[in-house]
Amino acid sequence: MGSKNKLKRFRENLTFSNVVQPTREEVVAGELPFKGKWKTDFFKNDNPIVLELGCGKGEYSVGLAQKFPNKNFIGIDIKGARFWRGAKTAVEENINNVGFLRTQIELVEHCFAENEVDEIWITFPDPQIKYKRTKHRMTNSEFLQRYKKILKNEGIVHLKTDSEFMHGYTLGLLHGEGHEVLYANHNVYRNEGAPEEVTSIQTFYESQYLEQNKPITYIKFKIK
Repeated sequence: MGSKNKLKRFRENLTFSNVVQPTREEVVAGELPFKGKWKTDFFKNDNPIVLELGCGKGEYSVGLAQKFPNKNFIGIDIKGARFWRGAKTAVEENINNVGFLRTQIELVEHCFAENEVDEIWITFPDPQIKYKRTKHRMTNSEFLQRYKKILKNEGIVHLKTDSEFMHGYTLGLLHGEGHEVLYANHNVYRNEGAPEEVTSIQTFYESQYLEQNKPITYIKFKIK
């Protein structure tokens, strides 16, 4: 993507009412005005809140919002030029139960109050295979504790990935730490019984993986 195109998208994001772009300083200082008030002040309803972490172009957030009109969805990514696509689609199609937050995933606990979030989706994260990168792996112990702070007691996390490594690493960690695995499948499109929202919504890259016959894995779990 050219820098001109990026700038155009950044400018357009500023005009979208469904995009929130705080500075890092505001987030860390707890000055994000929607923290603890996403239902009342942003969505203006009392429906459950679901996050998609590392939402990329926002296709999954928008797809879930269309499928579940009685839930509120927030796609989170640091790359605003990417989620511009999802934000624009939501504006054009008048999908009011989805928004986008531009921030780092490691700051998520500063953006939401305790027990504010009902579900978290992690879709196709970078598996960070190199040993030195494990601290950035989005299902490591530190990240799970961040999610636990903002999730309701019975809150659910979904991990959907094309990485067998990420799938295996996460399953091992969940079992090792005594978290509750509700469902796990290393090839959701080949095995029956996968939740419908897992197979009926696809990201751009996911459809490419499927064309290459790459298995898509999925885990649904609760953090204890």
